[in-house]
Amino acid sequence: MGSETELIESDPLSLVVMAYLVMAIVMAWLWALQRRVKNAAIGDVGWCLGLMAVVLWYTTQADSGIERIVLTAMLVVFYAGRLGRYILFDRVIGKQEDARYQRLRKEWGDSESAKMFTYFQLQALAVAVFSVPFLVLLWNPKPPSSLIEIVGLLIWGVAVSGETRADRQLAHFRADPRNHGRVCRDGLWRYSRHPNYFFEWLHWCSYVVMTMGAPGWLLTWVGPILMGALLLKVTGIPRTEAQALASREEEYRNYQQTTNAFFPWFPKSL
Repeated sequence: MGSETELIESDPLSLVVMAYLVMAIVMAWLWALQRRVKNAAIGDVGWCLGLMAVVLWYTTQADSGIERIVLTAMLVVFYAGRLGRYILFDRVIGKQEDARYQRLRKEWGDSESAKMFTYFQLQALAVAVFSVPFLVLLWNPKPPSSLIEIVGLLIWGVAVSGETRADRQLAHFRADPRNHGRVCRDGLWRYSRHPNYFFEWLHWCSYVVMTMGAPGWLLTWVGPILMGALLLKVTGIPRTEAQALASREEEYRNYQQTTNAFFPWFPKSL
């Protein structure tokens, strides 16, 4: 019992620290790369693929049953792999840099290079922090077939499916030249101004449910709390809406008045 407790309390922490150190090097390299290609979205791709690689590495270090290892690997591959692929093809390959990053470069001025390096290093830290819920899931001694874990998996399925659908709807809308400069109100975007952000946040809530009562369960709350703060107050909605107002002006103001920013709900009439 003593050795098992030591494994749960000590060894996983060393894995997280090692993951951060490796990702700090990876993100430094991606920062140097973005200086050449002038597209900071490669940092977002690096975050997704880095998270996937780190969690898959965790599965090789954990003294867990094969069912839990396979479950954890599948969840991170489907979530992070899907999101990384979407960002790669939607914002990096053959694309100009996202307007939000262009705006940041202008705001940062002469200190742009140093601040962008800091941003990429924060991405490395984020990989380590957001890998923790997967680590708790992986070390959970309960069988994966427990009722509470099945409920969590259902939430996970709804969240990842919803985020995928929102991304596809927006990509389809933008692909039509007739929609240039217009606001997407198709599908899920009719009920939320940022349905992709909502389902991203809901995805992190699923791990809280899946691991409820397991050792380290409270650590899984870092997912929805930190991701919610980032999306609502820092890099998500504030940056996205500032850019949308600058490019779409009155139409986006009307959209703000009729449609919830985050939680999906029926739109209001003006």
